[in-house]
Amino acid sequence: MLLDGQVAVITGGASERGIGRATATLFAEHGARVAILDIDGDGARKVARNLGPEHQGYRCDVRKQKEVESIFAKVSQDLGSPSVLVNNAGITQPRRIAEIEEADYDAVLDVNLRGTFLCSKAALPYMRKQKKGSIICISSVSAERGGGVFGGPHYSAAKAGILGLAKAIAREVAPEGIRVNAIAPGFIDTDITHGKMTEEQRAVLVQSIPMGRIGQPIDVARACLFLASPLSEYITGEVLDVNGGMHMD
Repeated sequence: MLLDGQVAVITGGASERGIGRATATLFAEHGARVAILDIDGDGARKVARNLGPEHQGYRCDVRKQKEVESIFAKVSQDLGSPSVLVNNAGITQPRRIAEIEEADYDAVLDVNLRGTFLCSKAALPYMRKQKKGSIICISSVSAERGGGVFGGPHYSAAKAGILGLAKAIAREVAPEGIRVNAIAPGFIDTDITHGKMTEEQRAVLVQSIPMGRIGQPIDVARACLFLASPLSEYITGEVLDVNGGMHMD
């Protein structure tokens, strides 16, 4: 198993049809002990129970530094020192720039970008002690092409910030045996997007994807598994596109 003996923290894992939950399930299948963090604590604990007794769910607001640090200490106590982190927690708002209020901007930047920063910072001391670790940051194709289907400009800005943050941390911690990479999913059929389009809109979107289908959470989860595992042990500071060919650099 690719993650045998590893402790993996996954943020934003409570959503039933989500990238976090798919990643938690796949990581558990590959031998990891999984800690699921979500603002929906009951949902996180339910997902963990379904995975098995060696996994745990925790309520965590990734915007709050003290809370994040406390939860990482609890994970270390309950499951062992984290060696993998998937920064998946995020929110989006499909708004044009004229419609975005200051509170909207703060909400989207805080959950997506501040949350990624705080969780990465909290995970690093545990990884440094082990002299190994993998941090995976979930960005978006909207960061690369300037907007997507559901995210407004503030969402694109937050996700672009994640790319810069991941690369900067990767450069800093690479000598310590810690890798940091990002994934930029295209349109993925999650709870955020499911049922939000008409059949006609969906057909147009599929036509824009060279592989001819909309992505599923498992597609991103498999990329997370690759970046978390020894299969990618000489890869850091990379952005892995998972979009079916929708965007190609």
